[in-house]
Amino acid sequence: MTKPLRLRPVNHRAQVREHTQARQRATVLAAARQVFAEVGFDAASLRDIVRRTSLPVGAVEHLFPDKHAIFRTLVDDSARRLRSRVRAARDRATSLEEFVRGPYHAFFTFVAEDRVAFDLLRRDPATLRALLEEPSLGASVTELREDLEAAIMRGDLPVVDLDYLAAAMAGVAVEVALRMVDRQPPDVEGATAFVARLFLGGLERLREPTRTARSTRSGRRRRSSR
Repeated sequence: MTKPLRLRPVNHRAQVREHTQARQRATVLAAARQVFAEVGFDAASLRDIVRRTSLPVGAVEHLFPDKHAIFRTLVDDSARRLRSRVRAARDRATSLEEFVRGPYHAFFTFVAEDRVAFDLLRRDPATLRALLEEPSLGASVTELREDLEAAIMRGDLPVVDLDYLAAAMAGVAVEVALRMVDRQPPDVEGATAFVARLFLGGLERLREPTRTARSTRSGRRRRSSR
């Protein structure tokens, strides 16, 4: 005889606790976004963030031990959404121009819209540069390198040093974004157009040494045969 299936009782208390913590977590992160936007990360304190909520200090410290934990969570969230947009733009590309232009436009648009990314660039550019070495943001550079390698294999890009090219494209994105956010309103279209022309022209020039070297060698062979 088959034994009746015993269902595990639902722990309603645990569900309520998880729901409460999720709501408190969202409240703290929203408050932190406001504080970091107004005074910057360095000047902000955990107590400043707590005061923007209706939560007791102990509840906030249980979720986030310090402002660095809050900041890291905000950056990780922004990084995930940014990587998704940029990767999608590269996946949609059907030409070299779209492959270069689309991801930069996605990046600059995100920076102009996302308060954490925007205010990091305006107030704490050194912090953002350091965060590029962290897994959350550093992964986007790794993904860029993988997509560049695939483009070379397809013949869409010349054979180049992938480490240099990925570093250059990522570095230019950050440095141009630093200037872009200083303009009111942020010049997303201008920044995109400039960087796209810069790299499209540069990639075309990277093809030339191979052709030049080949023509020089063939010229030498013709002269020596006379």
